[in-house]
Amino acid sequence: MEKPQLRFTKSNIAVSQFTIAVPRIKEGTDFIRCQTWGKQAENLCNYMDKGNKIAIDGRLETSTYEKQDGTKGYKTEVVAQNIEFLNSKNVNHATQSGTQTTNREQQNYDPYEEMNNQIELDITNGFLD
Repeated sequence: MEKPQLRFTKSNIAVSQFTIAVPRIKEGTDFIRCQTWGKQAENLCNYMDKGNKIAIDGRLETSTYEKQDGTKGYKTEVVAQNIEFLNSKNVNHATQSGTQTTNREQQNYDPYEEMNNQIELDITNGFLD
């Protein structure tokens, strides 16, 4: 992941937009735009740096915008509702709830190892066209 940037809305709510790199099974890498809000955004910017590993639980959000040529463009990103720090410079990290700590760095933990590089998405409120 790249170094996340922290901004604040007019009503002083923290928001962070960042991009994560997800390696494909055979070749290449997908770069996925993400955002998170509130205390979680502040924690992400305080503890994470480019190259650190994170696990994200969230929902997909697609929005439209008008391109310079007048056509409609689409942007899809993950709105992260929970972020788990898998490694960073700081050994103990607060989870989203702020009550639990984890130390996955010392365990050399890979959350996807048991899935043979297959990731299952859980979209509980999603709709199919």
